[in-house]
Amino acid sequence: MTWQIDNKQFTSRLFLGTALYPSPAVMQQAVKSSQTEVITVSLKRQAVNQGGQVFWNYVKELGCHLLPNTAGCRTAEEAINVAEMSREIFNTNWIKLEVIGDDYTLQPNPFELLKATQELIKRGFVVFPYCTEDLILCQKLRDAGCKILMPWGSPIGSGQGLMNIFALKTLRHRLPDITLIIDAGIGAPSDAAQAMELGFDGVLLNSAVALAHEPIKMAHAFSLAIQSGRHAFEAGIMEPRNMAKASTPLIDTPFWQSERV
Repeated sequence: MTWQIDNKQFTSRLFLGTALYPSPAVMQQAVKSSQTEVITVSLKRQAVNQGGQVFWNYVKELGCHLLPNTAGCRTAEEAINVAEMSREIFNTNWIKLEVIGDDYTLQPNPFELLKATQELIKRGFVVFPYCTEDLILCQKLRDAGCKILMPWGSPIGSGQGLMNIFALKTLRHRLPDITLIIDAGIGAPSDAAQAMELGFDGVLLNSAVALAHEPIKMAHAFSLAIQSGRHAFEAGIMEPRNMAKASTPLIDTPFWQSERV
């Protein structure tokens, strides 16, 4: 089934980063194996005029929709400038907005993030803000005009999976009309499946594929996991019970009859 972001139709709910791969060729094959239709690129970390032409040629050949990001930015002003350059170079008004506030956790700075979001939306950008799972921050970003939010599962590149299930469930419940994509911290396909089972709309990841022993095979594994998790959510996952309940009821059936062959 297709889903929609900014009037664009997609079939895959996996967004994939293009950094950290052993080579551009492996990156390209992993992207193809993942069946993703959206890939992230960083202008600041992989500039075309700084020896990255081979990389960009591989990216262009993929034919995916580009989601430039402001990776490495620490202030709203810096992020806004990178966003404007990205729009001109990549010819898209989509921007994954990252404004980092802490060197150890790479946690986003909520104040600078909100400030940059408000300005970029005024300038006509479709903002995909990388944020924490904090409900108040997410509500403020929504009120600023965001229709997509990208809360982290855990710190970038940590592989810790979904560390605050309660908060993520709360976000999904309280923001039913917002597209929610888990970004950061996903380590295993099971983490991605869990996010989809909670009702999130998609998953963005990079390190878990790029740093795997076999990135191409891992990319395919994540593709399957996300499909499986989404199907499970749509099918309706059973609620946990405090007591056992037999799958084959024996009510009004004598035990000796139930054992007859």
